[in-house]
Order: sequence, then C-alpha cells, then structure tokens
Amino acid sequence: MSQVLEPVTSASLVRREVADLPAYDPGADPDEVAALSGAARVIKLSNNENPFGASPAVAEALRLRLTDGVSRYPDPTGKRLAEAIGKSLDVPAERVVLGNGSENILELLCQAVLDPGDLVTTQAPGFSLHEIFPRMVGARVEKVPVTAEFGFDAAAWCAALAAGPKLVFLANPCNPTGAMLSTGELERIVADTPESALLVLDEAYCEFARPVPEYPDGLSVLRGLDRPWIVLRTFSKAYGLAGIRVGFGVASDAALIQALDRVRTPYNVNHLAQDAAVAALGDQAHLAETVRRTGLELARVANRLRDKGLRVAPSSANFLFIDTGHSSDRVAQELHRTGIVVKAWREPGYENFIRASLSTPEDNDVFVQRLTEICAKGPR
Repeated sequence: MSQVLEPVTSASLVRREVADLPAYDPGADPDEVAALSGAARVIKLSNNENPFGASPAVAEALRLRLTDGVSRYPDPTGKRLAEAIGKSLDVPAERVVLGNGSENILELLCQAVLDPGDLVTTQAPGFSLHEIFPRMVGARVEKVPVTAEFGFDAAAWCAALAAGPKLVFLANPCNPTGAMLSTGELERIVADTPESALLVLDEAYCEFARPVPEYPDGLSVLRGLDRPWIVLRTFSKAYGLAGIRVGFGVASDAALIQALDRVRTPYNVNHLAQDAAVAALGDQAHLAETVRRTGLELARVANRLRDKGLRVAPSSANFLFIDTGHSSDRVAQELHRTGIVVKAWREPGYENFIRASLSTPEDNDVFVQRLTEICAKGPR
C-alpha cells in the first residue's frame, strides 16, 4: 500500500522559527488613517521621525548624485562615508560597518554570531527587532524588566548576565520608554557582561540624549576594553534621513567587521544614502538645532500630559511612552479617527501604553488635546 504524502505548500516549507515570529509593527498606514478620519493632513507620530527635516546640504548632495546618474552600483565598502564617520569619532575606518538602517546591522550580527539555542539578553519593554532577529536564527531571548519608574534594574541585569548570554542588546536611550542609562549604570552592565559575550550598544537616539549631563558616550566607555563590542548609531532619527535608510556600527576590532561583511549583501547602502549621510554628518549646526528644538518640545509636551493626569516615562529621546489607562489598541484607534497615528504598545505588562514621537509644536498641541479628551472619557 503506497504512502499518502501531504501536499507541499509554501507554509510547510517555512522554518518553524520563522513561522512563530511576531510580525514587526510599523504602526498604522497614514493613507488608511486619512481615509478613515477624513483629515486633510494626518499627524504621524508613530515612527520617531524628525519633523524638522534633514540638512539642506543633503538635498544638494542628492541633486548632484542624481545629476551624475544612478545606473552604476555604489561603492560596496562605503569607503567615503566610513572614513567620514571614522574621522568624526576618532576610530579607524576599518572598524566601521554600514547598514541599510542600523537594524540591518542588528540582523547581520545575529546571522554572524548566533547559533540555534544561544541565549540573547535584552530589555523589556524594548525594541521588537532585538527579539525578532535572534529568534529568526533559532536563538533564545531573555528580557530584563525595567523598574516601576522605567529605570535600570541592577539586580535583574546581574542575574540575567550571569546566565551566560552570547549576545547582549542594550539600548541607550531605550526604545520605547526613552529612559537612559547613566555612565555608572552602563559601566556596571559592561563589567557584569561575560567576556565571552558580544555587547551590542544600540545608540539610535544618542544625539537627543547628549545634552543630559549624566548621559554616557558609549564609545568612550567601551573604547580600549579588551573584549568584543559594537556601538550602533543611525542617520534615521536626529539627522532626518529615515527615508534614505543608512546606519552604522563601530566595533571593538576589524575582525568583527570582517565577519559582518561576509553575511551582508555587497551593496546594502546605496549611492544616495552614502552621499546623503556624508552631507548630513558635515552639518553639525543643523543637527544641534534639531536636538535643541526637540528637547524643548519633549519637556513641554511631557509636562502638559502630566498636568492632565497622565503617566509619562522620563525620556531622553524624541518620543514619549504614555500610560493611557486604557487599552492601547483602542486609544490608538480613537486617535486614528481624528487623523493622528501613534504606536500602540502590546508587550505584556504595557498594553495600556502608547509611544508617540515629537512633532512640530502645532501638531503636538493637537495630539495632547485629543489624547487627553479620549483618555478622560475612555475610548469607545
């Protein structure tokens, strides 16, 4: 009697680790929100973008590149940009890796370092890709909770690191809370991290936190340590290049960069992105003004929300983590009906929180008014 075989389907071919992955949530589609609300202009506060835009030098760099044409492949090493980054940070260019956004480098690190069953330690609540990418390659993820005030829990971190992770994802400031580690707290995590682990310091929002006196420069803390580490930064946030997609990492040694080069696609950062990033890096005055304006709005909006009785996590980034007191999904849906897009948080224990980026003062005032109205009466 012949054996009856189940028909092969696309779903049956997918690895179990991939099938079980949570989907990355980019937030609601602004076009769909516009159709739902009928708003003439949607206020998008879901992706921590820079409402003040990129440096004018970026537009000129893009114009010149388009004039020259884009029919040829970009430099696969990104030498000019890597050298510019290296010069600005006083590190050799061969210790710089470029990515299609810094999350591209998170993925490369997991592909290059992790074996199935390896342990990864990160924070909760945290950036979802710090969990998704390790699980994609079959690694285990342990999340260290924050304190009730969204701060660093030294005892919890000490216990988690004693378990022997192979890779540690640490964000400073943290996404989604915006909370930051002080120099002393970062130094304690570094000291407790096993030397056999790769320490990944994700500083996507570091430019916004630098005015805070207690905020550490991760490179200064890690520089010179005889252990593997990498610091990740991006041009998507404070530099205003989210649509261009370019980030970078600075590693403890060139050998780690060489390993990442083996798993990355050769042309992962395109011509336009490389040129735009060089131009943005060269306009530090524009960056400083962006950080100044964002800081003013951060303090103003947080204080207004607290005055309305809402609990807001202390933030050193360009977004706020807000306890609405109601289901975050329902609050977000009510905001969608008014033409405002925020990120509903669904991580266990934080289902009443939303994350909202800072925008212009006018947009922020509309957001505060509508959010407080919804929270006062409760979402429908």
